[in-house]
Amino acid sequence: MRARLALRAAGVTVALREVALRDKPAELLALSPKATVPVLRLADGRVLEQSLDIMRWALARHDPQGWLRADEDDEVAALIALNDGPFKQALDRYKYASRHPQRPAEAWRDEAVALLLAPLEARLAAHRCLLRDTPSLADMALLPFVRQFAGVDAAWFDGGPLPRLGDWLRRLTATPLFETVMTRFNPWRPGDPERLF
Repeated sequence: MRARLALRAAGVTVALREVALRDKPAELLALSPKATVPVLRLADGRVLEQSLDIMRWALARHDPQGWLRADEDDEVAALIALNDGPFKQALDRYKYASRHPQRPAEAWRDEAVALLLAPLEARLAAHRCLLRDTPSLADMALLPFVRQFAGVDAAWFDGGPLPRLGDWLRRLTATPLFETVMTRFNPWRPGDPERLF
């Protein structure tokens, strides 16, 4: 989702091939042996296999909303590293707690909150978004993961200790940009016409 957010915000049109990871097409495996999504093949033949790389590539072409700012690079990188590493691991264990019975779901939830969400809540006391009053790359890169966390137990999230983060999440997911990237598509099959996104 974060790659789609950046592509759409940058106004970059791509041919979109939705895939079901349980039924990976040979074309995906040939393009990217790691066979995870997203994958973007550029016109010059280069392949980008990480959502953050796709975001940065798209925004380097056109960044009309000002998500990238050189003076924020270090802070953005630190937040994304925390999100994509320890927080994502705790999030996955919280979402799929039955697969990780060594701790109850609430313990994984509390770990995720302590690692990232409580610090984000504190940040939001100063600004409407994570680094400033307008969204940055950090906001848009973390948004899908905070949304996943909130969806595990929406009642807890809505009534829990993260009210500013809840407001941030509602504001960003209520934007036309977010709504357009959340469209679901049928998985691509060889021979399907190209779908532009």
